[in-house]
Amino acid sequence: MSQNKRRFVAGAKCPKCGATDSIVLFKDNGVETVECVECDYREQQADEKVAKKATGAVIGVFKPD
Repeated sequence: MSQNKRRFVAGAKCPKCGATDSIVLFKDNGVETVECVECDYREQQADEKVAKKATGAVIGVFKPD
């Protein structure tokens, strides 16, 4: 079983509990997923919608080799 690589979205605020810097972004079975580490909020959607939902500014994208 492979482990999904999770990235925190800097400055993002959870729409459910309001916690800042608690949103992680990862792929779950090939689907972009956002999840709050503070509450049970989880949303799966297309790549473009995930990027628009993130309320924090994107500083850069880290793509490890």
